[in-house]
Amino acid sequence: MRAVRTALRGGLAGRRLQALVIGLVLMASAAAATLAAGLIVASNAPFDHAFAVQHGADAAVTVNARKATAGELAATGRLADVTAAAGPFAQATVAATAAVPDTPGVVFQAFTLAGRSSPGGPVDDIVLSAGHWPTGPGQIVVAGNLGDTGAGMNLGLGQVITLTGMPGSPKLTIVGVGNSVTDTADGWVAPAEMTVLGAPQTEQMLYRFASAGSSETVSTGVEAVRHALPAGTVLGTESWLTVQQQEAGNAAPWVPFLVTFGLIGLVLSVLITINVVSGAVSAGIRRIGVLKAVGFTPAQVVLVYVLQVLIPAVAGVVLGVVAANLLAPSVFGRTSEVFQVAPQSIPLWVDLALPLAMLAVAAIAALVPASAAGRLSVTAAIAIGRAPRPSHGYAAHRLLGQARVLPRAVTLGLAGPFARPGRTFVTLAAIMFGALAVTFGVGLGTSLDRVGADLALASTGHVQVGVATQQGQQLPPGMPPVATQEADLAAAIRAQPGTLHYVTESQDRLAVAGMAGTASVTAFGGDASWIGYALISGHWYGADGAVVNTAFLRAAGKQVGDTFMLTDDGRNATLTITGEVFQPGSSAAVVTGLSSVAALEPPGVAQQMYYVGLRPGVTAQSYENALFARLGTGDWNEMGPLSFVPLQIISGLVIIFTLLLAVVAGFGVLNTVVLMTRERAYDIGVFKAVGMTPRQTIAMVLTTVAATGLIAGLIAVPAGIALHNAILPIMGDGAQTDFPPAIYNVYNPAELALLALVGLVIAIVSALAPASWAAGIRTASALRTELPPARRARPPLRRPPRLTRPLTAGRCRSARRRAAASG
Repeated sequence: MRAVRTALRGGLAGRRLQALVIGLVLMASAAAATLAAGLIVASNAPFDHAFAVQHGADAAVTVNARKATAGELAATGRLADVTAAAGPFAQATVAATAAVPDTPGVVFQAFTLAGRSSPGGPVDDIVLSAGHWPTGPGQIVVAGNLGDTGAGMNLGLGQVITLTGMPGSPKLTIVGVGNSVTDTADGWVAPAEMTVLGAPQTEQMLYRFASAGSSETVSTGVEAVRHALPAGTVLGTESWLTVQQQEAGNAAPWVPFLVTFGLIGLVLSVLITINVVSGAVSAGIRRIGVLKAVGFTPAQVVLVYVLQVLIPAVAGVVLGVVAANLLAPSVFGRTSEVFQVAPQSIPLWVDLALPLAMLAVAAIAALVPASAAGRLSVTAAIAIGRAPRPSHGYAAHRLLGQARVLPRAVTLGLAGPFARPGRTFVTLAAIMFGALAVTFGVGLGTSLDRVGADLALASTGHVQVGVATQQGQQLPPGMPPVATQEADLAAAIRAQPGTLHYVTESQDRLAVAGMAGTASVTAFGGDASWIGYALISGHWYGADGAVVNTAFLRAAGKQVGDTFMLTDDGRNATLTITGEVFQPGSSAAVVTGLSSVAALEPPGVAQQMYYVGLRPGVTAQSYENALFARLGTGDWNEMGPLSFVPLQIISGLVIIFTLLLAVVAGFGVLNTVVLMTRERAYDIGVFKAVGMTPRQTIAMVLTTVAATGLIAGLIAVPAGIALHNAILPIMGDGAQTDFPPAIYNVYNPAELALLALVGLVIAIVSALAPASWAAGIRTASALRTELPPARRARPPLRRPPRLTRPLTAGRCRSARRRAAASG
């Protein structure tokens, strides 16, 4: 073993550059693979994992505090079916408004408030993603999912919300953002704060049951609680299964995207690991012959070379896993926002399993060529290790050498990949996957941008404005009735010089004959074709027509051209489906004209919103300022361009993953070029001796991988387009919608031409550093050894002593003996 250790130390010391490259490449590959595996795990039932970790409530029960005592409520936690209980927590559902930065006017929504003394407990842990739990009066923690769509409140630390549904409209300052996996409330305050606010006398009890895997078992547990309390105590319940279904629907569109990038990262990491390790061993076959010549057995030779690869590989993999965990909070924080669960992290088993798996791949990739080399004879190993096999690449050199149009340095480089066809193939595959990720990422990013623009109706640059306080809500003192406010708003819009045209909008939920549940009906009081709704198929509605979303067609069993009937209180209206509108979600939606449903008397004395088209040259901001100046004081609601947070998050993740995978592919190319230049150092010395300039050397090295990169890029473009067109429908199925043709057709000819060069760019950029090293190596150093260390090359043997100069200062035992013998 001493000989093995000595050979191992000598191999690592003599091949420091190779060890550094192995470590760097394995670090990048391990980081990408760990993040990829973590994303795949996080995408697998994220709600179920978060539910288990946060001890989610199987049922949230709203009770009348006046009907039952605290002791009676506490006793329900000891029922046979109940395994854990928390509460009672004071609860109230009120209207809340908030002024959001960079958003004109105010935003509002119904708000469920609960009083809790701490975020933890036996049921429903509230995980804080920012800030702290309320420690004093006037403080609140809000749920992190508020603002996850354009219609949300988009609240953050330090903002103030006003509870308009409580006496005096008290104000609360946001001191924390948290997550309840079962959405038990939209905000939490200290229990004493609920008393100060004068909240209604309802309370919340949270339960976990011994069995809650189906709606029947949850109902059984709730009924046991109901029977244990006085009659009329239980006012309402919410099952965790309802929340699970909703959250699963929210996450479903994004899982295919995350899994796709994760799988690309894993495959790319494995390819590069095999390439770098097998290449490193192949580059050392000549030294294997030398070791065998001095007495090493085949097993010792294999052990030396496997360890020589595994030592830097272990260091690189460990550093890569550490880097992945440092990047994880940013990446997984974004995915947690998409999945609407508490912040996630890379599971411990992934941190342990991935390094072991990658080291196993590295060991196998090292063992196979090392074992084959160990079985060679001494002379064969030295001969093969000095240069590639004579049969590899010489035909390409002769053929390209006859191409007088190209410089000789370029033809030498183009013939280089044929010397190592196996390594070239793996390098091509690595570049191809990197370019595939770029092509897919660019297409998906563009598609998501168009989805956001279509959902926000942003194509026409219009303004949406309406009365903030709706019918039935409490008006501030001195505020005129809603109908009066709306009349003033309509008059101001008509009088505003920047108004080109406008249309009113009303909304309601109505029953559809032959379809379970109800549909969301949006009725416009005029021509609304200019607003910007995207159509998947068909055309915009006319008289007695409507456009419907995909969920409506699936729920009602209809298709474009069919008729359907809306019903309300015995009245009905029959409409013809003229088109399929792009409006994702599981809720059936109908868009039609107000005149088409006039027989139903759509509810709402006041119109909900005005869509205003602007004259050319008028900006939305200037129009809003002038309009609100004309209106004066009032309770107005202006809806700027809608922003869809999940789309923004996914777009950011697309950029991160695309760049990461391109960098990992570049490391694979770097390894290939380093091995190639070190193997051909002797040839480079010969070329330099006969007049090759540094620029020609750089050109030769770069063209060695340029053709490989170009071919990989050309393959990656159609593969990336096919992957894009295959993943989008899966994402659409998750969102329960089809996509308009414009969402698919995102690649233009100029963009395709640039994407075809991505593989070439990855190859050239990654090869620049080793090409510069090859250009700078001294001719004499390159000719003395085929594997010279960079710039500080030393001859393999010391200069023999001159006969006229006795060696009195011995450098070795033999020299000292000769000096003593000479007297």
